[in-house]
Amino acid sequence: MSLRLIVSVMMLVTTLALGSIAYQLARPVAAPALVSAPAQPAVTPLLEQYFVAAHPLPAGTFLREEDVRLKPALPGKVPPQAIDNSEENRAGLRGALVRQYIDEGTVITQADLLRPRDRGFLAAVLETDTRAVTVAVDAVSGVAGLIWPGDRVDVILTQQIDKDAAPLPRRILSETILTDVRVIAVDQDLVRGPGTGLTSGSTAGRVARTVTLQVNNDQVQRVTIAQQLGQISLAVRAIDGKSTEPADTATNDGGKSTLFSGDVSPALSTVDHPAGAKVQVIEGDKRKEVSFQ
Repeated sequence: MSLRLIVSVMMLVTTLALGSIAYQLARPVAAPALVSAPAQPAVTPLLEQYFVAAHPLPAGTFLREEDVRLKPALPGKVPPQAIDNSEENRAGLRGALVRQYIDEGTVITQADLLRPRDRGFLAAVLETDTRAVTVAVDAVSGVAGLIWPGDRVDVILTQQIDKDAAPLPRRILSETILTDVRVIAVDQDLVRGPGTGLTSGSTAGRVARTVTLQVNNDQVQRVTIAQQLGQISLAVRAIDGKSTEPADTATNDGGKSTLFSGDVSPALSTVDHPAGAKVQVIEGDKRKEVSFQ
């Protein structure tokens, strides 16, 4: 009896064990949990930049730093002919002349500008019915290299007359042949140097050898002749443009403000007049000396 009980218990245990194994084999395997990847930040397109007018630019304007600004745009959305923001293009804008009116915010193109090295730039800079004439200068006559394009100057001629043709007090003379003329170039630089924004400043620290002036046709001939007669000097005028000269000297007619060596040094007036004979005249108890020239 006990044997039969033992056999039954063993069979029951075996059955449970086989059932458990069959259940494990038949149960569906759960899929492994997926580990989500970290979220990637959205890719922002790299914007391009081009130049537009910072404010209205009339024709004839020389570009400065404050005249332009950069405007961003998506790739492929930059307006045709726009000038993009590169070092080379920024250099090309320095001192460029605006050829036609550009409204605020309007894209600036190469066709709108004449750059200092472009053909025809000098002719575009000149005012109507004027000419460009160049004079040679040195450290003294050129105001120690401190003259810049855009300054207003007087042109002074100093010459020496042959000693057989004039007495010493009138042998050296200086006269203002032109007044209030505009400087448009110093050597080959047509834009002002440091302190004016988009400029090269290539004249800084260098003594000029030539200065180009804006004059009318008659003044071109006057300057040309003057350079053959003697030394040309330039005198910079005040920036406010006001003149304190008398009406007859503040003109461009020439010959109105001539100064001779004797006017500067009164001592020269006596050099060509040696003292003559001296005679003592006695009248009674009075005596005086008379000189004859």
